[in-house]
Amino acid sequence: MSTYKIIHDAIHGSFKFEGATLRILETPEMQRLNGIKQLGLGYLVFPGANHTRLEHSIGVGQVAGKMGEALGLPNIEIETLKVAGMLHDLGHSPFSHTLEYLLHEKTGMDHMEITTKIIRGDIDILEGLDIEERERIHEILKDYGIDIDMVCRMILGKTEKKYDITKVGGQAYFGAEKNYLVNIISGPLDADQIDYLLRDAHYTGVAHGMIDVYRILNTIKVKNGELMIDKKGVPALEGMLVARALMYSSVYFHKTNRIGELMLSRAVEEIEMDNWLDIYKFNDSELISLLLSQKGYPREIALRLKYRRLFKKALVLRVDEIKDNENIIEEMSKLDDLKRRRRVEREIAEAAGLDPRYVLIDIPENIAQLSEPRLNKTNVKVIDGNEIHELSKYSPLARALQLRKVQDWALMIVTRKDAVDRVRREAKRILNL
Repeated sequence: MSTYKIIHDAIHGSFKFEGATLRILETPEMQRLNGIKQLGLGYLVFPGANHTRLEHSIGVGQVAGKMGEALGLPNIEIETLKVAGMLHDLGHSPFSHTLEYLLHEKTGMDHMEITTKIIRGDIDILEGLDIEERERIHEILKDYGIDIDMVCRMILGKTEKKYDITKVGGQAYFGAEKNYLVNIISGPLDADQIDYLLRDAHYTGVAHGMIDVYRILNTIKVKNGELMIDKKGVPALEGMLVARALMYSSVYFHKTNRIGELMLSRAVEEIEMDNWLDIYKFNDSELISLLLSQKGYPREIALRLKYRRLFKKALVLRVDEIKDNENIIEEMSKLDDLKRRRRVEREIAEAAGLDPRYVLIDIPENIAQLSEPRLNKTNVKVIDGNEIHELSKYSPLARALQLRKVQDWALMIVTRKDAVDRVRREAKRILNL
């Protein structure tokens, strides 16, 4: 008699978990995500944004499975899609993308690389913890004959380009046999984006994320080993791309949200860690508890976040203000390096009579590219009869979205409320503005 569980989801309805998906759901690595907010500190702006990475991961697995079913894929491939969708965010640190830039600097890996190492068993983020009857993920996948290498490829978005060229409609396309599996999990039209747009729109109350997922499911196709969409589905795809752009502008890169993220990241940087991978043992509340147990700045920032006493904007440079100023653009490019950015923060703070940790510089474009590398990608192929073309042929909107910046500021400097005027004055002087 088979064992299964029914889980009720606020976005997609009821799901049945059995076999590999049920055993994966019950692993400690998956359950850790139940304590990590999907939108990090987004609740500081949108009070309803308390949904978790576990909810999202479950949703991605189910959407990926539905995409596989819509394409008529074999059962083993549908199961692989469900599993990869569930596992794709295992490597997120507390507060999701908030610490991404800092931890990339400290470990040299992004959350997707961490995820694949957890899946393979190369990193045990729960090592040393006494967890009863614990199963490891790579062991579960082997038990069900699920290709671990393929799951990791799907999560990393690694398509293959070593197969024969097939000519369709007078154009040459490189396509590996199973690239569509990768496309469904990590591509410009994937289950991850479909779920987070719908889910985040629901919990924030921001209507921009609503997309016609059913039209997309009914018009996706596989051709030359790649995921494509029928011409009839182009309007629904355009809607998804617009939703993504607007959600980044209005939710993910809301200035208040970014200020909270800057503060938290700077406080975590003050913690003495023998091994920065240990941060992945924590969920949100455990990390805040760790900060509260510290003295000085980390504790102060934790309390500021707890009671929403955030830093304020001292200086904001809009993208359209600097686009023709090569000197400023060159100076900002140097701030990509975290150590250099800290030196400039220190210089501004000392000139303003502040502790350097109370001046924080934000270069949002770098964070956007690290946390969402698909952001400006609209390279979905469209099937039009017997021909295949890029989406841009049918959609000027897609071309425009490739150029659009999700945030309207290129640089933001924040500080304590009582020091805003001093910091603005010294920042302009030091940055030659």
